[in-house]
Amino acid sequence: MTTWLVTGGAGYIGAHVVRAFSEQGIDAVVVDDLSSGHATFVPEQVPFVEGTILDTDLVRRALREHDVRGVVHLAGFKYAGVSVEQPLHTYDQNVTGTVSLLRAMQEEGVTNMVFSSSASVYGTPDVDQVTEDTRLAPESPYGRSKLVGEWLMADQEVATGLRHTSLRYFNVVGSVDDSIYDTSPHNLFPLVFEALVSGRSPRINGDDYPTPDGTCVRDYVHVADLAHSHVVAAQRLEAGDRLARAYNLGSGEGSSVHEIMDAMARVTGIGFVPEIAPRRPGDPARIVADGELAARELDWKMRHSLDDMVAGAWSARKNAG
Repeated sequence: MTTWLVTGGAGYIGAHVVRAFSEQGIDAVVVDDLSSGHATFVPEQVPFVEGTILDTDLVRRALREHDVRGVVHLAGFKYAGVSVEQPLHTYDQNVTGTVSLLRAMQEEGVTNMVFSSSASVYGTPDVDQVTEDTRLAPESPYGRSKLVGEWLMADQEVATGLRHTSLRYFNVVGSVDDSIYDTSPHNLFPLVFEALVSGRSPRINGDDYPTPDGTCVRDYVHVADLAHSHVVAAQRLEAGDRLARAYNLGSGEGSSVHEIMDAMARVTGIGFVPEIAPRRPGDPARIVADGELAARELDWKMRHSLDDMVAGAWSARKNAG
């Protein structure tokens, strides 16, 4: 039976990808160093190898012992803001780690790879809706490390015939399992939830942008929808189908920060008036990704509403205690 390795499979997104594989009857094995993941996020029936992808021999053993046919690569240091302060750590985890993984795959004859890239490769675009052809101009070590990851795979395609695609997305939210939740200290949903449970008012950074309600508009996608398209990409690669080098997984519409706050109050039942803070330097008014190409080729679809996203995330947060 086909087995796929999910690096970072003990993380918030990775754990949902593992479950999406299981729903399709595809075996998965997880490699994760638990630097930001949680062993409890990995289902009991899924083999879990604790360790870093920087350990090429460890990855080789996992590929060989589980007869892996492809890799979904989600492991990495994902905090764009912090990456500016820790560039060497970011490149070590995201670039050197990807080199190590690709080396292990080459040595074990594994030729399929779905890469968790990021819409941060676009930087601050001069369009309010990015397509896969939008100019790539990352502005942080994190964004640059993701772009280098895409280059590495393209070079391996030429050298070894690697079959690959990259999935680019912005803000991933929601949950379909109360045992899996976003534990990032930097993401909007966890920050708002922590404020609400501690009795503080959540903060909006700037309400004077040239948008319908004055607050920034961003792409928010449900983690289950995202996980589904990772699995479809894996299935298509293994079937021998030719995929584009990169796909945006985007809403095409976006949600404003005010809309997020309204949904938070509506779903949680906690009434609040958000605190208005000054703009953060460099925050563009609107960035939304066009997901039409992925819709045609990876069964990408926004199956969950904004209220669904908040409800799933809030339920998981309450379950976490």
